[in-house]
Order: sequence, then C-alpha cells, then structure tokens
Amino acid sequence: MAYRAPVPEIAFLLEHVVGYDAVAATDRFAEATPDMVHAVLAEAGKLCDGVMAPLNRAGDLRGAVLENGVVRTSPGFAEGYRAIAEGGWVAVAAPPEHGGMGLPMAVATAINDMMSGACLALQLNPLLTQGQIDALDHHASDDLKALYLPKLISGAWSGTMNLTEPQAGSDVGALSTRAEPRGDGTYAITGQKIYISWGDADFVENVCHLVLARLPDGAPGTKGISLFLVPKYLPDAAGNPGIANDLKVLSLEHKMGLHGSPTCVMSFEGATGWLVGAPHDGMRAMFTMMNNARLGVGVEGIGVAEAAYQHALAYAQERRQGRTTEGTIIGHADVRRMLARMRAEIHAARSIALACGVALDMARATGAADWAARAAFLTPIAKAFGTETGSAVAETGVQVFGGMGFIEESGAAQFYRDVRVTAIYEGTNGIQAMDLVGRKLMDHGEAAGRLLDEIEACAEDARASLPDLAEAVWQAAETLRETTDTLLRLPVADRYGVAVPYLRATARVLGAHYHLRAALADPEGAHGRLARFYITRMLPEHGALLAEVRAGDAPLMALSVADLAV
Repeated sequence: MAYRAPVPEIAFLLEHVVGYDAVAATDRFAEATPDMVHAVLAEAGKLCDGVMAPLNRAGDLRGAVLENGVVRTSPGFAEGYRAIAEGGWVAVAAPPEHGGMGLPMAVATAINDMMSGACLALQLNPLLTQGQIDALDHHASDDLKALYLPKLISGAWSGTMNLTEPQAGSDVGALSTRAEPRGDGTYAITGQKIYISWGDADFVENVCHLVLARLPDGAPGTKGISLFLVPKYLPDAAGNPGIANDLKVLSLEHKMGLHGSPTCVMSFEGATGWLVGAPHDGMRAMFTMMNNARLGVGVEGIGVAEAAYQHALAYAQERRQGRTTEGTIIGHADVRRMLARMRAEIHAARSIALACGVALDMARATGAADWAARAAFLTPIAKAFGTETGSAVAETGVQVFGGMGFIEESGAAQFYRDVRVTAIYEGTNGIQAMDLVGRKLMDHGEAAGRLLDEIEACAEDARASLPDLAEAVWQAAETLRETTDTLLRLPVADRYGVAVPYLRATARVLGAHYHLRAALADPEGAHGRLARFYITRMLPEHGALLAEVRAGDAPLMALSVADLAV
C-alpha cells in the first residue's frame, strides 16, 4: 500500500483538539486561516504522496555513497529535493523578509510530520536547514542574515549542525574543535565532527555548517564554546559559491537505517568561518536550532509511525490466516488490539507535537511568558514521546506482519530501522526526560500546573456527555499533579533516576486529554471510540509509571557496578 498523507486527521486535530483557532486569531498569523492552512496541507500532502513516498524504498536499497570526496545521493533524491525547494517547503515558517512564507510553526510541524512519513531520509535535509534558519535569524549579524537566509530559505543552499566529536557526545563541553581569529572578522576552524546528518549533498549549490568550537580564551566546558558558520564554498563578492573551503567529508557511517541520509565524519582543517552571536555564547545560539529540531525530530517519529501503521493496516486487511468474520487477520482480536494501540498512540503523540507548535506560535505572536513556558515544557515531551511512539509503532508493525515482517521485501522492517535513531539524536530521550524534571520544573511547576488545570477543566466540561472518560482523565491529572509536587520537593539530582517514567506518565495523561477533546468533537464517530480505547486501556499505564516515580531513585542507585556485572 502506498503512503497517504493524513491531511484530514491533521486538519481535525488543528481545528478541534490543539486550539489552532487561537493562533489564527492573532495579528501575526491572521492570514493563516483554517481554510488557507487546509489548502497548504493538501498541497504538501500531494508532494508527499506523489513525489517523496516513492523514493523511500530506493533510498534504503541504494543509500548515499562517498565518491572522490563528494556525497552522491540516492536515486531520485535530487529530483525529490528540487520539488521540495521549488514548492517553498524547505522553510514554510521562515521570516517573509528573507523569502519565507512566515506560516505558523504548528503548520510547519504538520508538514514535517507528513514528509517524514513519506521519506524520512530525504526529509532530514530540509529539517536541518529549518533549524539553521531559526538560529541565524535569532543570533547572526545582519550581514550574515542578508547573505545566507535567502539562499537557505529558497533551498539553493542547505544547512547542518556540527556538535558531536569522538570524545564529546552528550557532553558537548568536552569538545576540542578550536577557532583562531584571523584579525579580519573571520576565524580558522580546526577539528573533527561526527554524526553530521546531510554533511554533504550533490543537489545543492552549497552546504552551510554551524560548528561549535572554542576560541583561544574560551573557558573549559560549555560556557567557553562559540558558534561559527562555515560554508563548504566561500561566497564570492556576488554572494555565489566561490572557492572551496578547507573542510571535507572523511567518511560516511554504515548505519542500521536511514541509508538515504548521509551521516558524515567532517574534518575542518583551518576552514574559514564567521562568528554567530557573541563569543563564548555558542550554546545559547545552538540551542535555538536544537529546540527547533527537537520538535521536528519528535514528528519524524510520528510520521514514520503513521507510515508503519498504514502499511500494517493494509496488510491486516489483505492477509488471510485462520477463520474470522472479516476473512482476514484484522478479525483476530490480538491483531485488532495491536492496530488500535498503534493508531491511538499516534493520535496522542501527534496532538502533543501540534500543541507544542501552537504554544510556540502563541508565544511568538503575543510575547506572553506563559505560552513560552508551555512550549518549553512540551518540547522534551514531544521529542521523546514522538520518537518512542515511532519506534513502538514500527516494531508493532513488524509483529502484525508476522514472519513476513522479518523479511526485508515486505518493507515493514525499514520503518523500524529508519526511526530508531530518532530516540537518540538531538539529545537522547533520557536527556529529554532529565531536561523535563530539571530545567522545565525550575519554575516550581507553574507551567506544569497550568497545563494540568486546563486538563482538569476540560474533564469537568466533559462530565455531562462522557462521564466515565472524563472522570478517568480528571483523576489521572490529579495523580500527576500530586506526583509532580512530590518531585519538586527533591533536589534536582535526585529526580534524574525517575525522569523517564515521569515523562512517559505525563505523555500518557496529555494523550488522554487530547483523546478526550477529540471525543467531545466526534462522540459517536471513530475519534470517540478510539478515545474510549485509549482512556480505558492505555491511560491506566500512567499509574504504574507514577508509582515508579514515587519510589524514588534509591532502589536504582543502591545497585552497585558489581551488582550489574554479568
């Protein structure tokens, strides 16, 4: 079965579940009416279905290769990227003054969701460029913006981020790449970076690298890191790619999946770079890009989950095995259970991601601190839960296929192989959970409390029409509130051992809230029945997760290294 972009489902969530109407009501996004957004999503859906989805298998079977120092991309990727760029899809939320559409982040998030489901390996390229555009727009000098932003927004040039080094993964402060000032406003960048997605491509005129490096007077750790823009080709006087910079791709990683997306080992050998932002303030500038990318990576997981679900559903409706009233395996209770769980989980994760996009838009449109705090709180949840949903749904998809799921020709395994890394890059999901219980609760739980107030208010409104579902959601929110209060009484370091179950429990409760909102809009339809399945059979998992949180980290930390040895 071919992938179909879930335009109607996304439109339903924007209209009835995540509150997009508030975004359209702001002055900044007044032109992004629901009708206009639906038309944009429909056009993006056509691109995904007709252009990108047919490239997904080809990218897996014939991945990118390095030939004479140049990355040669998978068959059809150049044409696919050209269609993305010419359609203006590289940066739909980018600033209009530099050629962007200026659409809301919620809309960009929905488009990234669909593009990820169609062909994740190719979608990664514009996603990284989007993050770089955001970082440059917020932190670069006017001269750098004027030169680079139009090129990046048009898709003529692409962008990357260069953080990780062999000895400095999640511990970014351990990096050794150095930057020497040349006295003319440029810097010589020297060092090696690894795991650089789309570090090179043969379908763009230039590749622009954002590189973290340390100036000679940079302090140890993250506080001494600066950010530099280092292009593959140095722009000439007219702003066009000129001579080659002193950098190169040393090799491509041999990966479990995402074969169509080249993951490069980059060498910078005195390469010319320009400072982005203030000296020694590189982490703040890079986090602008990373926070953008974290929401994007969350919907990468959701998009692949959607594709894996559609693939499994089609197979279940065709495969005959045993006797069922439907005549196919979808009539077996356990197969239906797996499919129901897949769909319900996608609904929850997609709603959280879109709600995060709405919060970002409201913060930008209104300047309200409460919206900014909500966006910050939801970002690690959207990233971690979205990518875990991708892995879980893709794995379940293999199970629906049974023995054929283990056979590569069925296509079921590719979804799992491709999506698995999303739980690792842009900050592992464990780091997202630590961020949630650490930085995101530094406001003494105010952002979490406001969100829980909203969940409980919705449940109160739903008591008249959906009393049993409303009560379950209300009680779950109250239990989460009580556990959050318990967590807040602990030193931050003592929260880390229970951070993952806390994030998962929060996602479970948020998912129930958004399912309930969908049921209120469609009580007698599929959304109402799906909500009942999720709230009665999946929401109860939050109780076990919160019990784990309340148990604290003592049972974990009491295990010595010797206890864990084989």
